[in-house]
Amino acid sequence: MLMGRRPVWYGLGMAYAAAARVRDAPPAAERLLAWARQGGLLLAVLGVLWGLWELFRWAGEQTGLHIGQFRVNGTTFPHLHDIFMTLGEPSRRNGPMLIEVLRDSAFVTAKEAAAGFALGASIGFLIGVVLVHSRLLQRGVLPYIVASQTVPILAIAPMVVVWLGGRGLPSWFSVAVIAAFLTFFPVTINTLRGLNSADPRALELMRSYAAGRLAVLVKVRVPASLPYLFAALKISATASVVGAIIGELPASVGGGLGNAILNFNQYYSSAPNRLWATNLIAATLGIAFFLAVVVAERIVVRRAPENVA
Repeated sequence: MLMGRRPVWYGLGMAYAAAARVRDAPPAAERLLAWARQGGLLLAVLGVLWGLWELFRWAGEQTGLHIGQFRVNGTTFPHLHDIFMTLGEPSRRNGPMLIEVLRDSAFVTAKEAAAGFALGASIGFLIGVVLVHSRLLQRGVLPYIVASQTVPILAIAPMVVVWLGGRGLPSWFSVAVIAAFLTFFPVTINTLRGLNSADPRALELMRSYAAGRLAVLVKVRVPASLPYLFAALKISATASVVGAIIGELPASVGGGLGNAILNFNQYYSSAPNRLWATNLIAATLGIAFFLAVVVAERIVVRRAPENVA
């Protein structure tokens, strides 16, 4: 007896496999316990890092430790609790709190970094797709792609601002392009590696059915490349934040974290906690971008074919 074109045992096997997955799924209590353990481990690691920071500062002050012109004191190594308390202090006399100013700056930088991340990831993925279909292009183009990353971003950023300035584009777009420059490279390399990692037997099967390149790409190569692609996106997510902050300096974009870093750097000797607090917010923004990619990976890869997920 057949169910369509498949025998009954096939449907029974699929039902048994689905029941097994439901049976083996961890209950809610176990998931909560796992999350609690992970959260406790995170807090423990933060506590250890906090203790090491304070221990190094105390030891450096007691022994007069210095490396060249670098000395351990309250300016170079402020107390971490002082840095966090600075966020609740006014940014200027009778002004808003520092955390409010940095929050608004983080939103500006996040917009630029998100646009650069999307642009760079799209370009990198398309380049990887093109190169995977041509060995000749790989040999001719790939060395230049690698060489582009040897040029310091601080040298490229002013040129991008000049090239794109005065063309009717918003000022933040040049910052997004600079962020995209740091984003596209890991995506290109990992996409190319992932597309080439497809099972040769699956590729041969698709060719035996006379499948076109687009069908092979969508049904075989792209699913196989997902682990490589998301590994690159995690790297590029944090790199886009760095690129946006660097790009804000020559682009003269007001209100971003780059502008805040430049401003507080001028008063570092008298108020070092504000620059450290700005760096803390920038790091938090990078972590948020990284976690967003992690969530997207769990959603996409979970829906991918079983041999990929």
